[in-house]
Amino acid sequence: MNKQELINQIKLKKSFLCIGLDTDIQKIPEHLLKFDDPVFEFNKQIIDSTKDLCVAYKLNTAFYESNGINGWKSLMKTIDYIPKNIFSIADAKRGDIGNTSKMYAKTFFETMDFDSITVNPYMGTDSVEPFLDFNNKWVILLALTSNKGSEDFQNFSNQSNIKLYQQVIEKSMNWSNDSRMMYVVGATKYDSLKEIRKIIPDHFLLIPGIGAQGGSLDDVVKNGMNKDCGLLINSSRSIIYAGNGVNFAENAREAALKIKSEMENYIS
Repeated sequence: MNKQELINQIKLKKSFLCIGLDTDIQKIPEHLLKFDDPVFEFNKQIIDSTKDLCVAYKLNTAFYESNGINGWKSLMKTIDYIPKNIFSIADAKRGDIGNTSKMYAKTFFETMDFDSITVNPYMGTDSVEPFLDFNNKWVILLALTSNKGSEDFQNFSNQSNIKLYQQVIEKSMNWSNDSRMMYVVGATKYDSLKEIRKIIPDHFLLIPGIGAQGGSLDDVVKNGMNKDCGLLINSSRSIIYAGNGVNFAENAREAALKIKSEMENYIS
């Protein structure tokens, strides 16, 4: 999916909601355990009940890898089931020396056909470039995250008082453009969004941390939205685990609809 197609979906649905399918088999409704693939069945029903409300689905691969080969099968069935007009994100946080990154890119862009993948830029240019060799595929670089440990490194400043996450953004801008690259900025870091937007006014930002992690949609929008919206706001647990009974998918829809309805106020 290219940038204009993503923008068109945002305008059409009046939504910039990304739903995280971080599916933990220990947390899904018990009645699903009778299925051959309970994780996929859970994802399938969540997708069926929310696909008209969101513009993206993000699959954190750790929740699938932890189940071994069965988890990989669930992951592949899920990505195949997501409608092609919905942006798909492999939240895999890969990034390694060039030949290894090339194999990671092949895994998620060819074997699984995700639209995008999250990448850790710590190893630099040659660890990211292989992901950019695939047409109409996106790299989503980690920039400023919501977790407590982000303070350990991301806010370190150099002699010019430029923070490390700002240096990452400024350096990586030379690797590709706003049609191929996005950045992860945690919702709880909304006070930094204005400064980030000065550096990258036209890029999309993937914003996790709304909902269970305490981020504010209004704060993020006020500080981070650009002329094209430029935001994918991710919510995972507060949507997919909104209910735990037979009607879990309906409960998930209600939770997603609440966020989507708020988003409509910001989309012209």
